[in-house]
Amino acid sequence: MSARHPQTCKPNEIGFAQQSRVEMGLKMKIRLPKGYPYLYETHLHTSQGSACAVDTGKRMAEACKAAGYTGIIVTDHNWGGNTAVNRYLPWKEWVGQFAEGYEDAKRAGDEVGLDVFFGYEAGYRGTEFLIYGVDKEFMLAHEELRTATVEQQYRLIHEAGGMVVHAHPFREEYYIPEIRLYPEYVDAVEGINATHSNRKSKAHNDKSFDDKAIDYAGQKKLPMTAGSDIHRTDLFGGGMAFSRKLESIQDFIRAVLDGEDYLLTNGEFWFTKDGQKIGEVAADDR
Repeated sequence: MSARHPQTCKPNEIGFAQQSRVEMGLKMKIRLPKGYPYLYETHLHTSQGSACAVDTGKRMAEACKAAGYTGIIVTDHNWGGNTAVNRYLPWKEWVGQFAEGYEDAKRAGDEVGLDVFFGYEAGYRGTEFLIYGVDKEFMLAHEELRTATVEQQYRLIHEAGGMVVHAHPFREEYYIPEIRLYPEYVDAVEGINATHSNRKSKAHNDKSFDDKAIDYAGQKKLPMTAGSDIHRTDLFGGGMAFSRKLESIQDFIRAVLDGEDYLLTNGEFWFTKDGQKIGEVAADDR
């Protein structure tokens, strides 16, 4: 995908304090609703892969485990976004360095009992997509991803059994020159992005971005996901809660695409998978 118009957010734009909650001893513990005991963070960045992230994969994994997550999906920015890796490196070197955040998180997750899955956030001239269901080996074998159009990306990911989700489709920021919608080239829509509505977020704060995404997904009959878009250990508590433990990233994809029951959250409220607000997260867990 094109590297033009890369995101250039600074680390201190993402959190609400320079010192993390873990460092301050203010660890979040998320209380999950009855019947949905398995919470997954689907949009998470590490400092090894994303230039706008603060904490390493290891620290992110440890913080998420302490907060009560069952699993996380590491989705660092690729060459078309705010990657932390020199985008002009030879392909093999670029992929190797890019995967370090995920690999760091995976090692820590294996140690503490947190499931860690691979993903990435692909940028195309400011429009971004969450890519699930492929891995480092797939990327190494497909250097054509680097110059792929949105349509070509969709075909390549689908051929590999993956899923493409339009990340925060209605976000308005300086690095997004215009809102571009591709309903025919995505499998789902990120309906809830916690940076838009969680009170801890100090970037992208506009709940209407999520409201528009939920309406859009409904109109196009696309399933929805939710994630925190978190860049540091000051967790928001966003993500998706399931009634069962997911076995793999492919299991996550099947659950979303096959219409399995799950809940969405921005860390402050719970929503049905269709985006209807159904309850507030307990105040002492926020």
